[in-house]
Amino acid sequence: MQHSAVPELAHSQTRPIHWVATATAVAGVVALSSVVQPGSATAAQSAPGIRTESAAVAPPGTTGVHFPLDCGPVKAVVVKKATGDLDGDGRPETVAVVHCDAPMGTPPDGVYVLTRARAGGSPRLVATLVDPKDRNTVTDFAIHARAVDATLLGYSSTDVPSCCPDVKTPATWQWDGAAFVRSGRAGAHSV
Repeated sequence: MQHSAVPELAHSQTRPIHWVATATAVAGVVALSSVVQPGSATAAQSAPGIRTESAAVAPPGTTGVHFPLDCGPVKAVVVKKATGDLDGDGRPETVAVVHCDAPMGTPPDGVYVLTRARAGGSPRLVATLVDPKDRNTVTDFAIHARAVDATLLGYSSTDVPSCCPDVKTPATWQWDGAAFVRSGRAGAHSV
């Protein structure tokens, strides 16, 4: 057996007092971190011409909004939503994907834009981007660069069963100052 040329270190073996000291130090750090909090962050000065009003304005919610769906005995349910300033007025809008809460099948989606009056007030529906009567299901839904992007799954004819959409269409809506204008990101194709 070869012996080490270096003498054993005095602290190479732990004793119970070492564990107690370590546990006390960790508990002290945890307790101190819960008492000491960093100051609140402040935003940098914005560039001239950029509105910062939207940070103080909450986007409209979907609770209590009557969506124009005929759901019969079941209720309308918001399945997706996104917020953003779509018209550049400094106040965010909410875009909601809504369908009937059907117990079976694939109910068609409607896509609606909600806004709020300048003085606050309750949310109001201002535009329908996708009408449920068109029998589309919405996927890949988001707001990017003041535009609403979605992929619509639909049907090539009324003979196609509701369970199995056979057409996939990417779509984008942008505010043109008077209305939301739809454009296709790429052509529709079969699924």
